[in-house]
Amino acid sequence: MNSLPNSLKKISLFLERLPGIGEKTANRLAFYFLRLPDSDLKEFAESISTLKEKTKFCKECYNLTEDTLCPICMDQNRDKSLITVVETVLDLLSFETGNIYNGIYHVLHGKIDPMNHIGPDDIKISELISKLKAQNSKIKEIILATNPDMEGEATAMYIKEKIKDSTFAKASADKQNSNVKITRLAYGMPIGGNLEYADYMTLKKAIDGRNKF
Repeated sequence: MNSLPNSLKKISLFLERLPGIGEKTANRLAFYFLRLPDSDLKEFAESISTLKEKTKFCKECYNLTEDTLCPICMDQNRDKSLITVVETVLDLLSFETGNIYNGIYHVLHGKIDPMNHIGPDDIKISELISKLKAQNSKIKEIILATNPDMEGEATAMYIKEKIKDSTFAKASADKQNSNVKITRLAYGMPIGGNLEYADYMTLKKAIDGRNKF
């Protein structure tokens, strides 16, 4: 590393700070950038320099977008009565792979994690409750799709209680909107999994969520 020119060394050290990038990979990427045609390198540099300036939150679901609304919220073919709550935009992208879901989303941008000093006010929970209050007559189901770890479960439980305690739930009851459901993603054995290697909680969730066959 010490034998590299300073300009190349700076690029390599920065790349090394990225998730999953070690020193050797950072060096290879730095040399790759050096070999790029000037036009490609300038285009890449401009994209990086304007990334934060151009990228903002969708005003409806807090997905990332360059417009007021993201393409999902603007899509008139989406089922606006179905909202899936996810922790991150990457989780949203997983749902969008393979056209398995046709509802809309709400991105929390995190989860409740006291060990890292992240509380309910640090993520987009109040924005979710406000949205539900404003659209209570249109919503039929809310899917809590936070991750199945301790923090994800705690976040899902907190949101569930906040929804039940909110005027959204009361307004729905007043309008006899009995179709509004709060659901959680099913857990259990993965496709191609082996029972021999499954842990206790995975097997318990698989038994609890078993379906008629």
